[in-house]
Amino acid sequence: MSSSSKPADNQLANKAQAWSALFSEPMSELVKRYTSSVFFDKRLWAADIQGSLAHAEMLTAQGILNSEDHAAIQRGMAQIKGEIEAGAFEWKLDLEDVHLNIEARLTELVGIPAKRLHTGRSRNDQVATDVRLWLRSEIDEISALLSALQLALVEVAEKNAEVILPGFTHLQVAQPVSFGHHLLAYVEMFARDAERLADARRRVNRLPLGAAALAGTSYPLDRERVARTLGMEGVCQNSLDAVSDRDFAIEFTAAASLVMVHISRLSEELILWMSQSFGFIDLADRFCTGSSIMPQKKNPDVPELARGKTGRVVGHLMGLITLMKGQPLAYNKDNQEDKEPLFDTVDTLKDTLRIFAEMSGGITVKPEAMERAALKGYATATDLADYLVKKGLAFRDAHEIVAHAVKTAIGTGVDLSQLPLAELQKFDSRIGEDVFEVLSLRGSLNARNILGGTAPAQVRAQVARHRARLA
Repeated sequence: MSSSSKPADNQLANKAQAWSALFSEPMSELVKRYTSSVFFDKRLWAADIQGSLAHAEMLTAQGILNSEDHAAIQRGMAQIKGEIEAGAFEWKLDLEDVHLNIEARLTELVGIPAKRLHTGRSRNDQVATDVRLWLRSEIDEISALLSALQLALVEVAEKNAEVILPGFTHLQVAQPVSFGHHLLAYVEMFARDAERLADARRRVNRLPLGAAALAGTSYPLDRERVARTLGMEGVCQNSLDAVSDRDFAIEFTAAASLVMVHISRLSEELILWMSQSFGFIDLADRFCTGSSIMPQKKNPDVPELARGKTGRVVGHLMGLITLMKGQPLAYNKDNQEDKEPLFDTVDTLKDTLRIFAEMSGGITVKPEAMERAALKGYATATDLADYLVKKGLAFRDAHEIVAHAVKTAIGTGVDLSQLPLAELQKFDSRIGEDVFEVLSLRGSLNARNILGGTAPAQVRAQVARHRARLA
């Protein structure tokens, strides 16, 4: 059978819609624009070609296509791939989506074999497969970007293991911590994010192809073969669920939202720390902007914008959940609306991770400002209470004694460590000369040498653990 056909026979090219023979009038131009997805779903082209080639290979193995048809499809797809990569492919609104555009071009190139390619599948299972293949690849890239950001933070943490930062609760000075320890808290968050994405990837990486429109197909397809060819971990087991499920997109967007929430929390701290009221850090000029009217201004625009973009991604999550909540089985046109929020979530997350990995490496730390701030809030009060407990007091009694000592220090305008020994002994006679090491910021930091603690030795141990994990 000929592998080419006349233009007049090319139904997809001439009639635009693959289903148009049923209809007695052409689609309204308004409806065409309203329902078309090609100008955003064309980014799925590589996945569409990949899925089609795997489908064609399976059809050939099953005796549904002959080897000549298979070779023609492979040859045509290779040409289409080259055209798209070269920017020479013409995307047509009339052809509605990425699938019909590629199929129409393939039909122009190879004729009848292209029309046989759609045997045993529908655009319903085709698009579900394409999105999964595309998202799988994006998750892999995002995971690499998450690793890069973690490593950037680990680098800064290692350099600043000895730097003392006031630790806050309720945004009030609480206890001194290592600045490195503080940054490693974000590394832990991003590590959990990476775990969530890896877990979500397993559910993304399942094959809907072969479910056809909704009920499966009467052709003897080998769906497991296609899954193996595409490197997928299994097939979707229910045809109705296979074409209508978008849980994988919602789950990914939920995981992405958490990544952005963690980015937003870090952004808030960078913004605060860079302000004149804190003065703990500085960000490299290339990540900041000035003011059109105030020449002294240096604004942390990148973290501010990331904080704002978090709402954008969380909004996409809400949009996807709302999109799915009222849909009966199986596929509905509503699902066309899954792509733009998913695509924008991926783009926003990747851009944010890239810029934060680079920006984190350019943080300038101001240790003296951090230490001065730690001295303002009686950050070693708990250390004095612990000291008294080790001398035999119950903690609640020690807590009350230290509260009186802090009150006295506040009244005289000095830190606890600046109260004379004789004054401290008025609160409890067991207090000795060794108390001043306990009351120092450095002594407080070093004392918390316990797994998960803020002592510099523990920070270095955690840095080594993270480096090994991320290697």
